[in-house]
Amino acid sequence: MERGLLGPREVPRLWSRHVLNCAVVANLIDKDAHVADVGSGAGLPGLTFALARADLELTLIEPLERRCIWLHEVVEDLGLDNVTIMRGRAEQVVDHVNADFATARAVSALTNLAGLTIPLLHGKGTVLAIKGRSAAEEVEKASKVIRRLGGKKTEVVTVGEDILAEPTTVVRINVA
Repeated sequence: MERGLLGPREVPRLWSRHVLNCAVVANLIDKDAHVADVGSGAGLPGLTFALARADLELTLIEPLERRCIWLHEVVEDLGLDNVTIMRGRAEQVVDHVNADFATARAVSALTNLAGLTIPLLHGKGTVLAIKGRSAAEEVEKASKVIRRLGGKKTEVVTVGEDILAEPTTVVRINVA
């Protein structure tokens, strides 16, 4: 795509593999929750949550200026009043964000991602990391890091089985 948000081979699969793949995860989020989406880039999953769930308050965290500009344009074009965009890395904005849920998709391996997302919960909440087939292996490798950061229960869940040809795999980490 022209802004480099998705690879050219992904365009035909935009709805099924990207947008709908993220939208089904919104069902795992409590009503009226504050969600911090780390590495929002192309707006996935953050913008899909904002569109699917007007009750949510979303903070999209993205370090790259060109992606933040795009996110601002989309939020304005769609008239989304439940979205705030913060330019920076998750570890730089942790003192300015206190979320109920932290989400991420295609950001980093779970051993690193746990350290980017769990602190945004400030001791209480849930991480929802959209992952692929190797989710269970990532959980195993990251288990010590997750526990050290306050993760109490980590599980791999699947959502969207009833509407997607390839359901979405999510690592859910509950923090005390």
